[in-house]
Amino acid sequence: MIRFVLASASPARLATLRRAGVDPEVVVSGVDESSLAAGDTATLVGQLAAAKAQAVASRLGNSALVLGCDSMVDLDGIAVGKPASAEDAVAQWKAMRGRCGTLHTGHALSYGARSLVEVASTQVRFADLDDAEVVAYVATGEPLAVAGAFTVDGLGGGFVDSIAGDHHNVVGVSLPLVRRMLRELGLSLADLGWGLTRRG
Repeated sequence: MIRFVLASASPARLATLRRAGVDPEVVVSGVDESSLAAGDTATLVGQLAAAKAQAVASRLGNSALVLGCDSMVDLDGIAVGKPASAEDAVAQWKAMRGRCGTLHTGHALSYGARSLVEVASTQVRFADLDDAEVVAYVATGEPLAVAGAFTVDGLGGGFVDSIAGDHHNVVGVSLPLVRRMLRELGLSLADLGWGLTRRG
């Protein structure tokens, strides 16, 4: 079985992978996300995911399969990441409510001398929250810890009217994309111990 490492502090990504039958180690990359800039949101999340995976892989001496991820919402061509403050989160929600944005998640796999980078994109339609709902949601603290200031698998689930595309991608990691990337590296989910916890 291959040593599998998630280069992300996101509890939602870890929980998604565990529910899907794999249990990675977690090694946070420490990458300064503000150090990278790109022309569009999809390119930026791909760059950030690659930087995270490479930082952890080099620290481990390329002895593991490392998955790096980064997510942002694109709203009218503007990248929306984690809000810097409660005020920012309120402003983001007032801009998003009643509208549709694209959630991009960069996925980078590093394995020995090989590396792959892909981006999954999902359309998200946000509910038309009133000001009181926005303020109440931000007051929970949840929007301050996540890209786009919302979750679909937590307190914010009721504020997402619809999703077109991979639901798991909105949580932070596209399971179908990870499977395809593994196959491109000549690996499979079984190499990561997929399903072993369910058999025991």
